Amino acid sequence: MRTAFVRRTVLSASAVSLALLVSACGGSSDSGTKSDAKASAPASASSAPAVKGKTDAELTPLLVTAADAPGFVVAPDAEAKLAAGDSDEITTDKPECKVLVQSQALQKIGTPTGTARTGVTAKAEEDPNATAEQKAQNALGVTATMVGLSSYDGTGAHDLIASIEAAGKACAGGFTATAEGDSTKYESVTAGTGAPVTYGDDDTASLVLTLDLEDGDKAVTYLTAVRTGSTVATFSSISLTGKPESPVTLVAAQSKKLG
Repeated sequence: MRTAFVRRTVLSASAVSLALLVSACGGSSDSGTKSDAKASAPASASSAPAVKGKTDAELTPLLVTAADAPGFVVAPDAEAKLAAGDSDEITTDKPECKVLVQSQALQKIGTPTGTARTGVTAKAEEDPNATAEQKAQNALGVTATMVGLSSYDGTGAHDLIASIEAAGKACAGGFTATAEGDSTKYESVTAGTGAPVTYGDDDTASLVLTLDLEDGDKAVTYLTAVRTGSTVATFSSISLTGKPESPVTLVAAQSKKLG
């Protein structure tokens, strides 16, 4: 499976996975994308208290780490690699689906008071008898997850979850996204199991997005978003060699850290 097929939407996650591969084989701020994406579904103000959003400095230490989630490692220079897609202007043939692609790429949506993000990858299976080539293949097969935190004043966090949830239903039949002149076809969007509560809850959205690749293959990505107070934690998971694992463990660890 090639990283090129996803262009700027999940290319960042591929870079995170490859960075970990390089690290394993070797032995050992968001720039503020301007977005016109708005919540596509009305949110109930009574269910989301108008709280103050957190700043970049407050969010950064709240990001999940390998210490919070045993069995995972943090990609070296993850923030710098994830910044690769910050400047991309994404369009979709169905406007309500844009928030899904932006969330996959951890782009800034709306007017957050602060953001923070990292890349976390499951540890590759260790086999002391494996060759260097086998170790490299094992590293490529692990699930790479981009983790982003976005905080908002008022009901902004609640509204973002509502828009992702609504897009998951409105875009179930698929859509096409374009970035830098290159298009990616999403075959379907279905309910997922990446969040610790039932899909459909106002505070959680868990989706499985299936992409059509130019060579006729399919790619699967998991998109999970969970609100804790004024902050939304977003998880975008892929595997370079197959279907990724559901990020339930990371979601639980990140949610616990946010309190």
